[in-house]
Amino acid sequence: MIDRRRALKVFFGGIVCMMWPSASRAAKPSPATEAALRASDLIYVATRRKSGERSTVRPIWFYYDGDKLFFTTSPDSWKAKRIARGSPLYIWVGSESGPFLTGTAAPVTDPALVDRMGEAYSKKYWIAWLGFFKPRSDRVTAGKTNAYLVTLSEGEPSAAIAE
Repeated sequence: MIDRRRALKVFFGGIVCMMWPSASRAAKPSPATEAALRASDLIYVATRRKSGERSTVRPIWFYYDGDKLFFTTSPDSWKAKRIARGSPLYIWVGSESGPFLTGTAAPVTDPALVDRMGEAYSKKYWIAWLGFFKPRSDRVTAGKTNAYLVTLSEGEPSAAIAE
């Protein structure tokens, strides 16, 4: 049986977020963190395992457009499997000791957005400019690559996500 209070909270919380987008949980990163996102070539990402422990931190390429963060990964990766299960992302910008963010990743299937990510990767990473390792809509459509859009919120790494 569904808890009525929880159902009402979810329902009315969704309405409030639709009517007043600033009421949503996502927050713009601090100016220092935003500057780090614009200047960094890598973010370091971890997810939450079924046991509740944090996964190993791995560096990944990304694209930040000033509002959202985008990245790609293999559909067979543990990261993709955990994201599909609802795991939050734990993100360190620039290094494993850089500014910390949390995020919620949502799959991207829009070919235009994926191609925009590919163009941004080409400007940011020289090997992507050569045509290697950049997001391509045909690979996402074929299921060979997963693309994600991350809604960010700033936070502090807590003991709960420590190794």
